[in-house]
This record gives sequence, C-alpha cells and structure tokens, in this order.
Amino acid sequence: MKFQGSENYVATQDLMLAVNAAITLKRPLLVKGEPGTGKTMLAEEVAQALNMPLLQWHIKSTTKAQQGLYEYDAVNRLRDSQLNTADSAERVQDIRNYIVQGVLWQAFTADQPVALLIDEIDKADIEFPNDLLRELDRMEFYCYETRELIKAKHRPLVFITSNNEKELPDAFLRRCFFHYIKFPEAETMRQIVAVHFPGLKDELLTVAMKTFYDVRNLPGLKKKPSTSELLDWLKLLLAEDIPLEALQSADNKVSIPPLVGALLKNEQDTTLFEKLVFMNQRNR
Repeated sequence: MKFQGSENYVATQDLMLAVNAAITLKRPLLVKGEPGTGKTMLAEEVAQALNMPLLQWHIKSTTKAQQGLYEYDAVNRLRDSQLNTADSAERVQDIRNYIVQGVLWQAFTADQPVALLIDEIDKADIEFPNDLLRELDRMEFYCYETRELIKAKHRPLVFITSNNEKELPDAFLRRCFFHYIKFPEAETMRQIVAVHFPGLKDELLTVAMKTFYDVRNLPGLKKKPSTSELLDWLKLLLAEDIPLEALQSADNKVSIPPLVGALLKNEQDTTLFEKLVFMNQRNR
C-alpha cells in the first residue's frame, strides 16, 4: 500500500515519501505547514487514492480527547427514565444505548482499514495530545460504562495536522512521523494551478503568479497569502474577466492588483502594501 499522488493533488516527492514512511512504520503522520498549503486535503486525497474510508475529527479549542473515544449521554438516559413508557424503560436498561461513539471508536471497530484525520490538533489545550498517546500508540482503550476493552480490528492510517499555534509535547512527537509542507516553489505552484484551472492561459498565469509572489514576499506581512488564496484570486480574475493589463503596470513596478482582498486578509497588511506601492510610485 503506497501513495503515488493523485490527479487532484500535486504531491512533491518528499511528501509522498513521508506518507509511505508513516504507512510502513504504522505511526501517525504529523503534518505541519502554513494554513492553506493542503494539509487537510492531503488526508482526503490519500484516502481516496488508497481506496480507504476517511473519518475526520476537526479539533476546536473546547475539544477533549475523550470525545474522540466516546461520550456517555447521561442527560438523555435520565430523560428516558422519566418517560415511564415500556419502550423507554427497556431502553434505559441497556447503557449502550447512551454511548455515543467517537471517531477513534469508529476507526478501531471498522471492518476495513480506514484513514483518520485529526485536524488542527494545536487548537486544543496542551493536555490533549498527551491524552491521546496511549490510544494512538496501543490502538485500544477501555470503556468504563460498558466495561469493555475496545481494540482496533485494523490499524487506521492516522493523519494529524497542525498550524504551529502551540508546541506539541515531546512524548507525542516521538510517536509520530513528522513532515513539514514547505510553501510551493513557482514550478510546483504552476502544477497546482493547472489541476484547478487546466485551461488557464500561460500569459495570464505568469503575470498573476508574479503579482502573487510580489505580494507574498513583502517583508512585514502579518498573514502571507497561501496557495488556497492564490486559487481563490485566480477564480475571481476569471469570473470577473479582469484584463491582463490590469495585473501589471507599464514599467513592471509593484502596483495594487485588482481584487487584492482575496490575497490580503487584514487591514495591517493592506496598509503596508499600499505604502510600498506609494513609495514605488514616488521613486519612478
């Protein structure tokens, strides 16, 4: 079982090696990188390429590790016990009716190997990764309410993404295979764009990419535009039928591109870019 890339996802050689290394080692693949570089999409494309069902667990600041295992719905059981009907009385007798299986439980008990995405793990509190260590390492956990040990029928292919908002514990990192998705170079970016816009004229792409990288390389940006923002911007350029002349100045100096709000996402960066353009125009 090896990942060789897909038609919908441009995977570099080192990224394919990382995915296959995680498969060989039977360890979670921890993927870091800037937001918008395709970390979440990687899990989706690998699952599709390897013909595996994908279970997704999108982490929030309030997420607890226990939710990935199961949750006991005590409120619903109490309500059923107060209904005093034959159906509710029978239902209350079996506590399993009030156990809500989490994604780890579903992954462990699936009849075929599945891919499991734990997305943006760094959003949760610092204890979250440590709380998952035993389950991810041993592929089993204990359900105290039903008094049963849930063991994995098949080891899932685990993808864990992080935007580097928090440092992850060393003990957790030791149990993962790590890969950092670097921001694509121009040639790789062209391949990515070709997947999404196969009929895009080369002249338009060349000018748009120069403008994009000019904006991205501006020093002091709080939020650099990412791959996903470039794709959004190109989609808008095509939808609005923006002429090529509007994307470049006559003397090739930096200018404010149309629909710049697709690339710059806060007023600090927009103001910084406008100042740079103003200074360039004064120096003409």
